[in-house]
Amino acid sequence: MELFDLYTEDRVRTGRTMVRGTKVPGGFYRLVVHVCIFDTEGRMLIQQRQPFKQGWSNYWDLTVGGCAVAGDTSRTAAEREVREEIGLELDLSDIRPSLTLNFDGGFDDYYVLTQEVDPSALHLQEEEVQAVRWAAQEEILRMIDDGLFIPYEKSLIGLLFFCRNHRGAHI
Repeated sequence: MELFDLYTEDRVRTGRTMVRGTKVPGGFYRLVVHVCIFDTEGRMLIQQRQPFKQGWSNYWDLTVGGCAVAGDTSRTAAEREVREEIGLELDLSDIRPSLTLNFDGGFDDYYVLTQEVDPSALHLQEEEVQAVRWAAQEEILRMIDDGLFIPYEKSLIGLLFFCRNHRGAHI
């Protein structure tokens, strides 16, 4: 049984938890993280979900995503998810999320970084990931149109590609 910490709307951990798969109680929030790894050519490492995985089976997705479990910080959740799903050790101690999106019932932190990774050297989690590869922004947008990629807002994909070289909203 996996437990998630519950937060206030101001993102303060309450000391209360909820069981994975249950509805977030009213007035509380949970934490989700995504990590987007880019190479120096500006391509994103993407993963294909397993055909037996509930929710978006066989779809391609961002590098890594998942829920923070009880006791995780945003950073430790991001490091753990990357290690579990694709077998890559990351040290995010000097990296803050590039952006946070609020959704009904939670906060979603997006870490955006550039790192050269050999996809063939990664150890994929059999329960979650069937394949990984590099993809350019235009290719991901086409994959969304073709129903092959999780249907994120295209503007979010554009923003993630923008964030790889920019750390703020000002030029």
